[in-house]
Amino acid sequence: MDAVMKELFTTDIGLLALFTLGFMIAMGLFLWYRLSKNAHQKQ
Repeated sequence: MDAVMKELFTTDIGLLALFTLGFMIAMGLFLWYRLSKNAHQKQ
């Protein structure tokens, strides 16, 4: 497990994967917020 964490935080591909996961989570939260806000406005 230690080697996996080292590779995730130190290699280029690991950092890219970490950034991609973070971006996907942030985009999902943003879309959820916008869609729920619009759904409540239309009622």
